[in-house]
Amino acid sequence: MSSVKHAAREAKGSDGFRRVARVGFIIVGVIHIIIGCLAVSLALGGGGDADQDGALEQIRSNPVGGLLLGAVAAGLIALAVWQIASAFLASDPADTKKWATRVKYFGIALAYLVIAGMALIVAFGGRVSSEKASQTLSEVLLATPVGIVVLVVVGATVFGVGVGFVVSGFTRGFKKLLHLPSGAERGGIVTFGVIGYIAKGIAVAVTGVLFVVAAFTNDPDKSSGLDGALHSIVALPLGPLMLGAVGAGLAVYGLFCIARSRYARM
Repeated sequence: MSSVKHAAREAKGSDGFRRVARVGFIIVGVIHIIIGCLAVSLALGGGGDADQDGALEQIRSNPVGGLLLGAVAAGLIALAVWQIASAFLASDPADTKKWATRVKYFGIALAYLVIAGMALIVAFGGRVSSEKASQTLSEVLLATPVGIVVLVVVGATVFGVGVGFVVSGFTRGFKKLLHLPSGAERGGIVTFGVIGYIAKGIAVAVTGVLFVVAAFTNDPDKSSGLDGALHSIVALPLGPLMLGAVGAGLAVYGLFCIARSRYARM
């Protein structure tokens, strides 16, 4: 374990590595801005996938989209490695919460790696569908004897992550992730964080609810990922207005991530 911690400390101490990881935050921000715009378009009656693969397809449509997606993958992989390094350096042995902290970092790293893999697939002309992946996962789980219970746990966990984002937005807990400047610039970043975290939390929480619905209805098609969550919002009373607000909030979260690329504690 000491050698692993040493390698993690070396990685986090590298200026070049930190710069690449900061680019990863910019990439995450751009992806959220695109998803937010797609969600607003959906609220206004448009079509398309308002999720990660929809955002990647938008990037691929650019004349140099393949190269851009390669850069997206590289930045996200660097950011994932930084999260993994953080997991090993997060806590001292006396901290009873160290494993929960590490699991959080590993989970974030896994999410970045999944999106990086999706970016590479799209870059080489392939197609990906996070919606189909969510449905396939639900179908596999529901085919097992304890699948309903496991799927409810998955849904509850995702819902809990969403609630965590909302709480962090309201309490401004995200500020501990940043070295904040003073004055008006600080106020703007914090405002972006509050709006962005709440909007992202709502979207993630609804995604978790869909997993639970899929479990209780024994219908894997109900668990349709972020795109399905946003489509379910638009189907509610005042849904287009609500989805427009969530979409705008996701775009603001993207701006916060771009700001985080400069001010993140690294």
